[in-house]
Amino acid sequence: MAAFTAHIAVVTPVPFKSSSGTLAPLRNLPLCSILGNDNSLNSDKSATLVVSGSTRYRRVSVRAMSSSSSSSSSFGSRLEETVRKTVADNPVVVYSKSWCSYSYEVKSLFKRLGVQPLVIELDELGAQGPQIQKILQRLTGQRTVPNVFVGGRHIGGCTDTVRLYRKGDLETLLSEGNANAGIMQG
Repeated sequence: MAAFTAHIAVVTPVPFKSSSGTLAPLRNLPLCSILGNDNSLNSDKSATLVVSGSTRYRRVSVRAMSSSSSSSSSFGSRLEETVRKTVADNPVVVYSKSWCSYSYEVKSLFKRLGVQPLVIELDELGAQGPQIQKILQRLTGQRTVPNVFVGGRHIGGCTDTVRLYRKGDLETLLSEGNANAGIMQG
């Protein structure tokens, strides 16, 4: 059975050749897209997930690693470790689904506030998406998206995020989160 690990790295925008042959910056990409094909997850090659903000891009590559001794439980624990590290290493993380209106509302709120969260579109991750959502449910007790983390702390979903914003508490959490991305409470 093959196990997968996710490697997360911050990268700068990379130009690409347009149909006219000139170099153009990456643009008009969805918040999150997978570069590669479905077979790339079943090989030693990497598929790349591009998460874009207004001024920077982040790459998440998912690489298949085969091991005869690997099991789904070790895969689950490595994936949980990746989720915990992602949340701890980024000031604002939104686990989302591209079609979800509540996720869109949270991403729009952060954009209006000038915040660039790391957005992970679970519906665009193939088989890993539902597995990550199960891990998030186990860690947070929340089974829906968006699943929002600020400063390593789970703040909830759309309703919770908007409530914090209306009370004036979200900005405080964001300033604390930007200063010190903490460890996710477990």
